[in-house]
Amino acid sequence: MITIKEVARHAGVSTSTVSYVLSGKRAISEATRRRVQRSIAALGYHPNAGARALASNRSQVLGLVVPLRSGLNMPVIMQFVSAIASAARAHDYDVLLLTNEAGPGEAHRVTARAMADAIIVMDVESADPRVPELRAVDAPVVLIGMPDDHDGLSCADLDFAAAGRQLAAHLGERGHRSIALIGSPPAVYERGTSYAARLLAGFEGEAGKRGLTASAHPCSPAYDAVVRCLDEVLAPGRAVTGLVVHNEAVLGSLLLELRRRSLRVPEDLSVITLCPDEVAENQSVPLTSVAIPVDELGAMAVEMVMSRLGQEHPPEVRLLQPRLTDRGSTAALS
Repeated sequence: MITIKEVARHAGVSTSTVSYVLSGKRAISEATRRRVQRSIAALGYHPNAGARALASNRSQVLGLVVPLRSGLNMPVIMQFVSAIASAARAHDYDVLLLTNEAGPGEAHRVTARAMADAIIVMDVESADPRVPELRAVDAPVVLIGMPDDHDGLSCADLDFAAAGRQLAAHLGERGHRSIALIGSPPAVYERGTSYAARLLAGFEGEAGKRGLTASAHPCSPAYDAVVRCLDEVLAPGRAVTGLVVHNEAVLGSLLLELRRRSLRVPEDLSVITLCPDEVAENQSVPLTSVAIPVDELGAMAVEMVMSRLGQEHPPEVRLLQPRLTDRGSTAALS
């Protein structure tokens, strides 16, 4: 591994001069700066993280808070982690993943110990107990999600309420009069997760506005739970013709169980879902869906954090509008 002393020797300068070129803390003549940079490039020198931190008073790390709680869909969560890490690397930042179900105080602990320069928070609850602390953290904080009380906070998310409205409207516009939402696992609703509550409110509001009969059913990902959920949803008295699925983890089991019951999609039952595009595309029946724009949300959260490092920005909420792709899994009823 090339050291700063070797760079200094190659450039014919002192180690402190190389340090000043790297940190920008002192004015160095243009000729000397270029000579040092040529030596850095020629030797392939990379300053270690500790040296960078001492030089810049920054850790070059973003803290990503993702408490691993029941009901989370880990493949989608890891897509978010990957998207955020990729966006952070474009800014020469690494990501510190914080997965403990820590209460208020975690973000302050991480920033106060200089473990991270900024914090991105996921799995946000409608009445999130971390809100007072996050307002007080002396570092940029961006939430992927939106608590009910978001004054003074910066949030990036999909507009889940609009997505719920769009999903219900899509079925209503195709003549469906009785529809059902197969929702997230019960634990997600029990702890008041913001995105699930907002989508449910949008779905129910749009169904009521259109005079549709609508019901909502939390569903665990286990196959027997999917069977019980469909038994309830498809009870003869309900006459349900369209399903909205907000639970990526059950899609495969749900389509398999419908086939076992000799119910064809969309001929016998229409299905529309909210999930990443590749998840909808790769089912046994490609599903019409509203996309969860993982890459866009991850990049947007990182951009919001980076713009706040060393600069004052007022809090803001950015909600991406839902995008629906029709893959033919919903039928028009006469």
